[in-house]
Amino acid sequence: MDINMIKRSLVIAAAAALFMSCTANYMDINRNPYGVTDDEMQRDGYAVRAALIGIANGVISPDVNTTQFTECLLGGTMGGYLADANSGWANTISNYNPTDNWTNVFMKSSWIIPTVYANYRLLHQVTDDQVIWAVGDIVKVAAMHRVADTYGPIPYSKIGQNGEINVPYDSQMDVYKTMFNELDSAIDILMPERQNNFSPSADVIYGGIIDNWIKLANSLKLRLAMRISYADPVLSKEMAEEAVRHEVGVMTSNADNAVFSSWGTDGNTINRSVEYNMVTVHDDGSACITQSGDSHAAADIISYMNGYQDPRRSAYFTQSEWPAPADTYVGMRRGIVVPNHNTVGHQYSGVNIGVDSPAYWMTAAEVAFLEAEAVAVFNYDMGTDARSAYERGISLSFEQWGVTGAEQYMADNVLTPGAYNDPAGSNSIAAQSSVTIAWDDDASVEKKQERIIIQKWIANWLLGNEAWADWRRTGYPHLFPCTDAGNKSGGLVDNVQGARRMEYPDDEATSNTVNYNAAVDMLGGNGDVMATRLEFDCKSNNPAYTGYGN
Repeated sequence: MDINMIKRSLVIAAAAALFMSCTANYMDINRNPYGVTDDEMQRDGYAVRAALIGIANGVISPDVNTTQFTECLLGGTMGGYLADANSGWANTISNYNPTDNWTNVFMKSSWIIPTVYANYRLLHQVTDDQVIWAVGDIVKVAAMHRVADTYGPIPYSKIGQNGEINVPYDSQMDVYKTMFNELDSAIDILMPERQNNFSPSADVIYGGIIDNWIKLANSLKLRLAMRISYADPVLSKEMAEEAVRHEVGVMTSNADNAVFSSWGTDGNTINRSVEYNMVTVHDDGSACITQSGDSHAAADIISYMNGYQDPRRSAYFTQSEWPAPADTYVGMRRGIVVPNHNTVGHQYSGVNIGVDSPAYWMTAAEVAFLEAEAVAVFNYDMGTDARSAYERGISLSFEQWGVTGAEQYMADNVLTPGAYNDPAGSNSIAAQSSVTIAWDDDASVEKKQERIIIQKWIANWLLGNEAWADWRRTGYPHLFPCTDAGNKSGGLVDNVQGARRMEYPDDEATSNTVNYNAAVDMLGGNGDVMATRLEFDCKSNNPAYTGYGN
């Protein structure tokens, strides 16, 4: 084993991150590796563990700035979970006028694609165990499908060993098809080894339990199958049914959840990201209780959950500081002219997340909702009926968050999503949906899909990039539109339709010109802009285009 090579590669695998202003030059972020000795490198599982953590760091990064851009300022806002609360930002994704250093992160950050591929290469250097390689393939898909979901065509099949991306792009559908093959191959390798779990010290996700990795691979396969449900219905059905019919199958309990908690010295990076510039003490010396700074909980999710009187609110959000008659939980609207945080903005509900909180990659609740939609909307054979899968998703979510009352909640056929009453007075808006919680076998297919996606969205709290993908694909949930004053796109992005993708990094047009131009051609006539629809975003009656209606 080449110890010097491993040490150099651990620069990428390091799980500690800089705690610095998110407005710093993004591409200059760097970090020294963990200090390790030769003896430590030789310990059982250490080198494999370091490489696997390195690949995993491409899913939700241990670098605080990276996570702020991907999970809070992109996925969190576009998915309706978080709202920008820093009035000093002139150019943001939620205002549809971001600068390149806001939109290039998934492709250009050294903490994502280079982190994934350098550690993927390292994994193949430190072990020849194909079981470990298969696990690495599954984690790579978990990280990289988020990149494709963001831009559309991306460099994938021809990416260099260390993550060099000056290569030809694959179409979005080709990326998904390659990922299906990678997941299938990984499953095939793991199946004969089900009774031969590998070293728990090497695996921070599942402790070396192979069956859990097979379940995650099948669950990712189901997620991606539903992603292409409108773009390629035949392949979608085939992949979805294969995933659930497999001998091991998909996630069915919260013990199967893919959870990451091996943070560096800064702890959970979503926690650190939302706390940037947090108000801690009021002018009178009393403590501020909302516990959020640059990002607060969004009006969208809180208004839906307020209307439903959802018991999970206390697990998700901090209480607002707005006095009665305001609700206990009050979100901030996205896509607005952001008020001053020190005087107004800090009063909105924050995110209830601790420095040691885990990050969820995928959960059994999400899988149940995927099954429910597959049956109710597309008539796939999931081995269950839609009602059972839908109610199982709600029950699993309540259990995941340690909240009681699921039976009463899922039986309610009266409560509907709430309106947003802005205590500051300027951004109130009517409820965008009248869908109740209780399953209704007699509802239209469209209402069934809306009901499922709303509850899936609530259950997937803080998985913003997944929520954004679902919203683009289905049009649900009905999110509050950007305000006229908050839309700073100069007419390029519609208030209701919102951002359908992120633009490619600016330097791709000059440093990778031929391949960039080919990728733009794959996007179709609208080109490399935020309003261009991706391949999976092709639902003919998507309510974001046909008009929201209760």
